Amino acid sequence: MRVFVTGASGWIGSALVPELIGAGHQVVGLARSEASATALTAAGAEVQRGTLDDLDALRSAAAASDAVIHLAFKHDISFAGGFEEAANTDRRAAEAFGEVLAGSDRPFVLASGTLGLSLGRTATERDGHDLDSPAAAHAAPGPRTRWATSELVLSMADRGVRSSVVRLSPTNHGEGDHGFVASLVGIARDKGVSGYIGEGANRWPAVHRLDSAHLFRLAVERAPAGSTLHAVADEGVPIRDIAEVIGRHLGIPVVSIAPEAAAEHFTWMAGFLGLDNPTSSALTREHMGWEPAQVGLIADLDQGHYFRAPAS
Repeated sequence: MRVFVTGASGWIGSALVPELIGAGHQVVGLARSEASATALTAAGAEVQRGTLDDLDALRSAAAASDAVIHLAFKHDISFAGGFEEAANTDRRAAEAFGEVLAGSDRPFVLASGTLGLSLGRTATERDGHDLDSPAAAHAAPGPRTRWATSELVLSMADRGVRSSVVRLSPTNHGEGDHGFVASLVGIARDKGVSGYIGEGANRWPAVHRLDSAHLFRLAVERAPAGSTLHAVADEGVPIRDIAEVIGRHLGIPVVSIAPEAAAEHFTWMAGFLGLDNPTSSALTREHMGWEPAQVGLIADLDQGHYFRAPAS
């Protein structure tokens, strides 16, 4: 297949491109910068210059492709307080792809997330589809929009699109990661303590980025229309366990941070770090034959690459 990928030069996209090419597919990657275009060319992909705001470019690339994988999200502005703007851009892009792919039975795979799917229990692929649920009702406007976008994409199955949604763990770990875990390491290094909120018993699912990339390939190749898939290897790693590994590698104390002090200590991460988000991928494994092959989060942390001194 000729697969158009947004976010192709990003953290997961840069693993997905060789995964797709290695399986015999052609890849066209969206690039908003010269650096991204150069990286995609070096990886063996074709380049479509443009941004998520350039809806005509997105429609044109989708029309010329056999499949679309939409990974890109404006994380730069979302972490700076612009999550709602980023979510609205994401929805407009998904709508544009849906317009082009309608009636074609071509695959459209959307990246989403597992955070906030259920309250007080392990989430499954069956959760998160009721926008009137308590969890959805308590979501902020930006996360609720992104949630609604996932449901929109799944509904495209009724319009002749082989649509699916891959929900990503909040931690897609691996060497070179600059996400949540790397941010926790940075905060611990700056503060001189490795912290967790309260008892630290709340859990995060995690997955290696290479395993996520493999699941996206399986989804574009054979996920049934309307499928919800979970890229989850570790169902729930207690945040305290993560803090303890960080503290051991950095040689600093591991401490509890009171909930009322979390925002000052963890800054933008505080709201995420306190969530209990255990998530199952049992149905994904059963229906897709997907089995994570890489190391788990704690073992990956123990390899030491997260703790190399930052370049000066």
